[in-house]
Amino acid sequence: MKKKGFEMPHIYAILFVFSAIAAVLTYFVPAGVYDRVPGPNGRVTIDPESFRIIESTPVGLVDFMLAVPKGLIDAGVVVFFTFIIGGMFMVLRRTGIIEIGVDKLTRRFANNSILVVPVLMVTFAVIATLIGTQELALVYVPVILPLMIALRFDSVTAAATALCATTAGFTAGVLNPINTGLGQQLAGLEVFSGLGLRALAFACILIVGVVYVMRYALMVRRNPELSLMNGDAKEADKRQRYVHNAEEGALTATSRQKLAAVATFGFFGLLVWGVLTQGWFMLEMAGLFVIMGVVVGLIAGLKTADICEGFNEGFRDVLVGAMICGIARAVAVVLEEGQIMDTLVYGLGNLVGGFPAMLSAIGMFFSQLGFNFVVPSGSGQALVTMPIMAPLSDLVGVTRQTSVLAYQLGDGLGNILYPTSGYFMATLALAGVSWNKWVKFFLPLFAIWVGIAMCFLIYAQATQWVG
Repeated sequence: MKKKGFEMPHIYAILFVFSAIAAVLTYFVPAGVYDRVPGPNGRVTIDPESFRIIESTPVGLVDFMLAVPKGLIDAGVVVFFTFIIGGMFMVLRRTGIIEIGVDKLTRRFANNSILVVPVLMVTFAVIATLIGTQELALVYVPVILPLMIALRFDSVTAAATALCATTAGFTAGVLNPINTGLGQQLAGLEVFSGLGLRALAFACILIVGVVYVMRYALMVRRNPELSLMNGDAKEADKRQRYVHNAEEGALTATSRQKLAAVATFGFFGLLVWGVLTQGWFMLEMAGLFVIMGVVVGLIAGLKTADICEGFNEGFRDVLVGAMICGIARAVAVVLEEGQIMDTLVYGLGNLVGGFPAMLSAIGMFFSQLGFNFVVPSGSGQALVTMPIMAPLSDLVGVTRQTSVLAYQLGDGLGNILYPTSGYFMATLALAGVSWNKWVKFFLPLFAIWVGIAMCFLIYAQATQWVG
């Protein structure tokens, strides 16, 4: 009998094990807290001098049983945003305007299809490095997925184009207010100082990412059997829907479909305005997408029943990904209820302080990379860790500018690897790519990016970079 190779457990099982490990840790790791104080822009941060051990509150069986429901509640905005965006795009598909748009773009890029990848990635990365909206990958993927399939790439290519580009931009944070701006404020630095080195890091990380994704995309186009999605039934269905022979006649839009397409562009213009000028985020975008699905559907001639069923079908398609967002949050819920989250931060600070001076910046990077698993939020991680890492850097011979860069790199790169990152798992769900398959694709690039990050931090440490 042929032995089966190792098979990665289902993501639900992986997250359950992580939650169980966190619960066990609450019995062995002392509970501790930092005092919370007002921070920049009215945000709450921690007082780095206030850590103290408190009475232990280990997570019992009932608390552990409630961790997943509480996680779903805490991550409710991400969960329902995933449902709504999935439903809205299914309604757009029912109008036929997505297929028509994809057909026109496919014919235009027929002779230079691979150029779609760098053009899109550079665009997404520049937006992310300027405004810090890594979560916009959730919007990009459903838009570009049909085009990538039509050009004979695959769903992994679509997910990678959005996720790797936004991560490259967000991580380097040339003018990103969410990680660079906030981190430098907390460290007492001039906001957006050190732009030159960050811009160079942005270029290096992005170029490597673009080449890596293009290489995979070309491999899939030449031999579809090498695709990580090979054998996936839903992937086959996408190919049947979007891949057309060049000899087939071009699809033409009716007058109502043309009006619906114009309305769709209008809604996306409104979305961009809201994000850039009004501070809109997932809640506002979700509300806009509900209205968008209904209005565009009616303009295109769909009946109300068709629109409702379109939303239902879209909800079903992203169900697993939406649930994963909430289940992943259970890990942090357990650590918070066991009151060991602050203890872990305190321990990471002491660990970095024990590194040799030349390796302290590297130690900060890996500490931030590890902490990102339980707090996959750029601003959240800054508010918790930078009040400790900034003064610690003075003691271990690392400039505060370098400590902020270590935080940025450690926070950003893990956001599209860890299953505890809600927006990332939701994006994979919208692309129809499992976390296991994504890990197979992304791990080599992640290792290269970590190497690049270490090179920049060693340079910053050796030159005592101050910006």
